[in-house]
Amino acid sequence: MIEFNNVRVKYESGDVALDDVSLQINDGEFVFIVGHSGAGKTTLTKVLLGEKQITSGSLKVNGCSVRNLKQSEIPFFRRNIGVVFQDFRLIERKTVFENVALPLRIVGNSSLEIKKKVSSLLALVGLEGKKGSYPRQLSGGEQQRVAFVRAIAANPSVIIADE
Repeated sequence: MIEFNNVRVKYESGDVALDDVSLQINDGEFVFIVGHSGAGKTTLTKVLLGEKQITSGSLKVNGCSVRNLKQSEIPFFRRNIGVVFQDFRLIERKTVFENVALPLRIVGNSSLEIKKKVSSLLALVGLEGKKGSYPRQLSGGEQQRVAFVRAIAANPSVIIADE
């Protein structure tokens, strides 16, 4: 569950990106956040990931207060969130297999588990033949599919897709 309660985010410039946002997203819900450019969609994503601190209010993800996270706790917190970034953020020097395997390595899966899971995920999106390719060798659609399966690889409780 995600709970925003009276969340405000004000940047150092004085710009307010989120103002008194209250929102509850329950487990299993599929939610779209839409709005014009500058409406705060990216800021909302950044606070969910712990990249940006909220100025006031409270934000909880799966019962964890994001506002109270220490910098050292953020990487562990993010293990429960899969993200498909708009620019994909694939690691250029890693193969498709290695990009998808990364979250599985981070959470401590064995090499055998990683091989099985990555192969299964790549087959799911029709990219099993591309596992040795590098991102620059893929089309935009193929890169997007790799970013998607990387986001879901470790079975996160929350998935965020930016456009």
